[in-house]
Amino acid sequence: MTNKIFLVAAESSGDALGADLARVLKERDPSLKLAGVGGALMEAEGLKSLADISGLAVLGFIDGLLAYKRVKIAVEATVAAILAVKPSVVVLIDSWGFTLRVAQRVRASAPGIKLVKYVGPQVWASRPGRAKTLAAAVDHLICIHDFEVPFYTPYNLPCTVCGHPALGRFKQGDGAAFRDRQGFAADDKVLLVLPGSRPSEIRRIGPTLWRAAETLDRARDNLRLVVVAAGAVRAAVLEQAPPSARIVDEREKEDAFAGATVALAASGTVTTEVALQGTPLVIGYKLGWITWALARAFLFKGKFTTLMNVAADAEVAPELIQTRFTPANLVKAAAPLLDDEAAHDEQVRRQDEALALMGRGGRPAAEIAADAVLGVMRG
Repeated sequence: MTNKIFLVAAESSGDALGADLARVLKERDPSLKLAGVGGALMEAEGLKSLADISGLAVLGFIDGLLAYKRVKIAVEATVAAILAVKPSVVVLIDSWGFTLRVAQRVRASAPGIKLVKYVGPQVWASRPGRAKTLAAAVDHLICIHDFEVPFYTPYNLPCTVCGHPALGRFKQGDGAAFRDRQGFAADDKVLLVLPGSRPSEIRRIGPTLWRAAETLDRARDNLRLVVVAAGAVRAAVLEQAPPSARIVDEREKEDAFAGATVALAASGTVTTEVALQGTPLVIGYKLGWITWALARAFLFKGKFTTLMNVAADAEVAPELIQTRFTPANLVKAAAPLLDDEAAHDEQVRRQDEALALMGRGGRPAAEIAADAVLGVMRG
């Protein structure tokens, strides 16, 4: 057995998980040799990417078809890197389609390498049959929620529940300092716009969020627009944002989240991060119409897409998905949160309750995940 561990992440959210996991693994055992495929955050932890993953942050049927060649090349390069390194364990982080292909290829080529999936597919929301597929492809699953485990029990896939990673990496932002740096007045209200981290999200979601934000802005003299731009899509965000919007780097996102009055956000991990800072959200999302039709007809069976709402089994934060995702609906949902302090505080209270159900206050996910990975390696 070697003490080599190989981490694979194909997009920005996975890169953050991989960086957290790499840091804890090194703390647990400094003798470990880590290698991987990922982005800038993993590289900052010493894992220079051994394959090109640019352009893999795709979502939806049509986008997936268009990216098929890039995905295939990246899978081949990733598998080749893994086989060259010869690790004892490979950790495949999020990105269901990409990491499944990598797992299947590695298992066929080197069955002695242990495979760990970190964050499973959302079998509780759609396509529960993926549980059987995953169980056949990997040796262990590190999942976020307790309610995922029963989907894998029939297939004897060992599972470790780590809780939501955003809860474990939570760092309290300094909202007052952020507002001071931006030169906002004490009575200014801040509307945070978060259009996503994928090019397809910026393209489909960004324009609607900005139309709503500008409508809200025109009706209020003291509203200030702020956008936190993910590095990979910063240029696209800059093209869409109106001149009055303040562009904030990801490095001060916690302060921006804490300093906001209300956020308009694309559905995703960021919604949990914002809620942790005590800011109420209005959440929107839109897929390509072919993908949406297929999802509604055959795939998606859940009531909610936002994890806070799933945990609470209630629409704690307004969700405006696909046909409901319009500027008018966003304005209608956000206006009371900006103008009515009681409504604002009530939604924050309900968000806090949902976060508690998600495991707020427990051990960091990266620590639990690291222990599971080391257990697989040593077992």
